[in-house]
Amino acid sequence: MKEIKAIFRPSRLWAVIQELQGIEGLPGLTVSDIRGIGKGLNKGSRGGSEIFELSPRVKLEVVVNEELVDRVVDAIQRQSHTGNTGDGKIFVSSVDQTVKIRTNERGPQAI
Repeated sequence: MKEIKAIFRPSRLWAVIQELQGIEGLPGLTVSDIRGIGKGLNKGSRGGSEIFELSPRVKLEVVVNEELVDRVVDAIQRQSHTGNTGDGKIFVSSVDQTVKIRTNERGPQAI
């Protein structure tokens, strides 16, 4: 099992979700509104002092079986890409265990 976390522009969220809905076997996903600073460190000034501006982004998280990883990553990359600085990042990590709280089901079938 793998966890895919993607951080990208909020304006691309619905395009990403629409493409992900076309992937058979994809379980549910979680989306959070977040703010962050990337490598570019958006600088502004307020009251004569320099500040760093936090850019709004969304974080999409989904846990999938290994065979879906490339399809999910490709779909997110394709639909979140604008070609501009700040498009975001996709992270893929291993998941050791999944437990469905309602049923206590464990492992890949609990996704």
